[in-house]
Amino acid sequence: MTTFQYKGRNAKGESVSGELEENSRNNAASHLINIGITPITINETAAKPDDLLEKFQDVFNNPKPDANELIMFSRQMYTLLKAGISILPTLQGLKEHMNNKGMKNAIGEIATDLEAGRSLAGSMQKHPHIFSTLFISMINVGENTGQLDLAFQHIYKYLEIDKETKDRVKEALRYPSFVILAMTLAVGIINLFVIPQFAKVFAGFNAELPWATKTLMATSQFTVDYWQYIILAITAIIIGLRAYLKTEQGHYKWDRYKLHIPLVGNIINRATLARFSRAFSMAFRAGVPITQTLVIVSKAVDNTFIEQRVLSMRDGLEHGESLTQTAIASNLFTPLVLQMIAVGDKTGSVDVMLDEVADFYEREVDYDTKKLSSSIEPIMITVIGIMVLILALGVFLPMWDLGGVAMGR
Repeated sequence: MTTFQYKGRNAKGESVSGELEENSRNNAASHLINIGITPITINETAAKPDDLLEKFQDVFNNPKPDANELIMFSRQMYTLLKAGISILPTLQGLKEHMNNKGMKNAIGEIATDLEAGRSLAGSMQKHPHIFSTLFISMINVGENTGQLDLAFQHIYKYLEIDKETKDRVKEALRYPSFVILAMTLAVGIINLFVIPQFAKVFAGFNAELPWATKTLMATSQFTVDYWQYIILAITAIIIGLRAYLKTEQGHYKWDRYKLHIPLVGNIINRATLARFSRAFSMAFRAGVPITQTLVIVSKAVDNTFIEQRVLSMRDGLEHGESLTQTAIASNLFTPLVLQMIAVGDKTGSVDVMLDEVADFYEREVDYDTKKLSSSIEPIMITVIGIMVLILALGVFLPMWDLGGVAMGR
């Protein structure tokens, strides 16, 4: 990501400026247009050397708020604006009750910008680590249509549903992650401390050992002799993978791969499509043009693979294709969902149909997460059983042979 400095004018013709991070100048221009700013100049800033102390201070002083804090902020803004309180006193009042320092500082800066005559969307755009592109775009639409309270209402409802979906997916992944971690630790402890003790006993047999015992002893000896190098290798692999996943190509490949992970990938895929459908419906209902809606929503799905498919839908619309045709070409949706999109496209109720699509995917995610544990348990039991069998064969077979010799067999 590259940092760009921009100058432009908002929908009211006011001069605005600031910084944003994007992959290219064209993406930066598209981003500004989508939030209602007409760019005049966009210049790439010189890369600054990393300052770890500055980064630490920035993270400490401006921590990113969690979903609950954004939901509460949006709900309070909706309630106070609907009650007729003007936006500046609303922000100043909410600032005093914010627990998150980053959110509190951002609201204070936004209030200062509003006093200077800037728009709310333009002021929020200075804080991309807090307010997403979708959030800012909805606020921009609300400002331009005079329905800012409704914009905040749509945002907090979307954030609530999105948080519920993410929580379901995390809950589904918690059990298998814990089991895999426990199995890894158990294998490490057995290799380092348990098998070496048995190896000393077996060494005194002066007899041919079974293949399972030889394999366990060789693996354990390798682990004991080279554990430092094993830890270094694992650390290097983790650091290398993290660095690769931060690259554009690595991030894209991982986002595509995780949609096909057995048992879990289908849940992630449906949860992502539910987020896409809900965000699309909300932005489209608020009056955002459909091509801009697709650009905005592509940033909200949090998956670069699906993001590229969504942007291909936008390209199809710009070439005169219908929403249904672009949805079919994207290969993202099931036939049932495509049928619902086609109905919405023909009747002019795309937002209503996409709400139904989001409900459909969310029900599927809920069902899949509930049955995930029962699907994983047999697999985990089988893997643990195989490990126990190998250990039993490797450790106890020589003992049985020794017992047989002692009994004169």
